Amino acid sequence: MMHVQSPSGTRWQGRLLQPFLHFHDAIEHTPVRRAQVRTLAVIGALGMPLYYALWTYLFPQEYESLLLRTVAALLFLPALWPGRFSNTWFSLYLFLGLTFELPFFFTYMFLMNHASAMWTHSLLVALIVLFHFDARIAMLAYLSGTLLACLAFAVAGDPAFLLSREVLQQLPVHWFTLAVLSVVKVGRHVGAQEKLAGLAAGLGSVAHELRTPLVSVEANVRGLQRGLQRDGEGPPPDAASVEALARIQFEVRHMHHMIDLFLLSASAVNRKLEANETVAMHDSVAAVLRRYPFTSTAQRDIVKVDVRADFQFPGQSELCVVILLNLLRNALKSIQRAGKGRVRIIIDGAHPVPRLLFIDTGCGIAASRLPLIFDRFYSYPAHNGSGIGLALCRQIMQAWQARIRCVAREGAYAIFVLEFPQPMPTHHRFPSIQRAR
Repeated sequence: MMHVQSPSGTRWQGRLLQPFLHFHDAIEHTPVRRAQVRTLAVIGALGMPLYYALWTYLFPQEYESLLLRTVAALLFLPALWPGRFSNTWFSLYLFLGLTFELPFFFTYMFLMNHASAMWTHSLLVALIVLFHFDARIAMLAYLSGTLLACLAFAVAGDPAFLLSREVLQQLPVHWFTLAVLSVVKVGRHVGAQEKLAGLAAGLGSVAHELRTPLVSVEANVRGLQRGLQRDGEGPPPDAASVEALARIQFEVRHMHHMIDLFLLSASAVNRKLEANETVAMHDSVAAVLRRYPFTSTAQRDIVKVDVRADFQFPGQSELCVVILLNLLRNALKSIQRAGKGRVRIIIDGAHPVPRLLFIDTGCGIAASRLPLIFDRFYSYPAHNGSGIGLALCRQIMQAWQARIRCVAREGAYAIFVLEFPQPMPTHHRFPSIQRAR
């Protein structure tokens, strides 16, 4: 049997790696963020040699280093192709790059120039830029880079200067600036969460309001069916009327199931997403197929499950159902729009990285649209939903240190690949789904 690593180890590694994974996924799936990173890389790669010339020849400073600026310029270049990095290599590159480029380089130059006014301002600007990244990444880079710069200066310069008035008086200014930036970023995050919570609450309210008329319709249909089935009172009911009532009853039940799905997705927006149990993938897929409101037996028959090897992963069973329900709903809508296709779900725990493949051969996704599908509030076509489904799926997967990506071809297929952390030894694991239930 496959197991997952200890909760303490998972949580510690998760807190450390999660901001890097979030940033990498945002670059992968958000063209605007990718363009911003590339623009910063160009500015940094060109700015380093430019300012070396500026501070050496036009406005000479006490200290300059062609070597440090060359290394810094070269470190900017890989950011021009962020999509070529795996999660692991990108996390390493981002940490080393940010640490060297901003806190280390600017603190070291500030100290070597004995806290000159120009380098005082430059260091403050560098820290402001740094804390526009995720606060956890920025704080880790700030502490590491500043400490290394002080150690390097202590070796190459005058260690006593580190405790001088010129240096120490900058610390309150820097810390106040970083505190204000952090508060502003938290405010933006809270605003985004409030918008999502409001959308979820509205969706939940609408779903609940739909219950009453649906119950009324269903009751009236049952009454009409009983009236048609009375023996010896009037002519026998025609087949068309019986079929119409049965269809109405089926549609009402379908709507009840869809409301359950919407409420489940809405509640997921406001709940804690971190893993707290061991989830078996095959059980989750089976639960989704039982719960999904298929419109007919024919629609159910186009969905096939291929179990190459089952696997377990740290997550939440209900949230896993939310992810799979969203993917299944999107796949069936794609097939409906295309007027053809099938859905294949492959559980591949034997792969080096345990994964689930969700494949549909419906209308596919255009290459120009593919980078946008995980953006929050983006939907295509424009009237095709609220745009929170896939964004929520990615958010949940990131909370589990897992990954979701899509490979697609317009008019042919869409393949969603869900990759999960490697299972770890038995004696440390979350409660299983069975025990949780």
